[in-house]
Amino acid sequence: MNNERWTLLIHGRVQGVYYRASTVETAGELGLTGYARNLPDGSVEVVAEGDREALEQLHRWCEQGPPAARVDRTEVARSEATGEFGTFDVRR
Repeated sequence: MNNERWTLLIHGRVQGVYYRASTVETAGELGLTGYARNLPDGSVEVVAEGDREALEQLHRWCEQGPPAARVDRTEVARSEATGEFGTFDVRR
């Protein structure tokens, strides 16, 4: 299996709106590993590893986020998977 690693930066009203926890649920349903964390500038960083189709689905979800979020834009950086994650969780 050719897994990939995508690092997404999500900008907008994405902190304090259940964004990270919802991302964990969505990524888990898609079989991805990695993490979501708040950044000091108010954005959320999502690092996910898995197959491309699942990563594309997660990216589409991240462009909307949970109901209380307002996503202004997302940035994506793609690289090879490292296999360092066993689950998908929230990092602080």
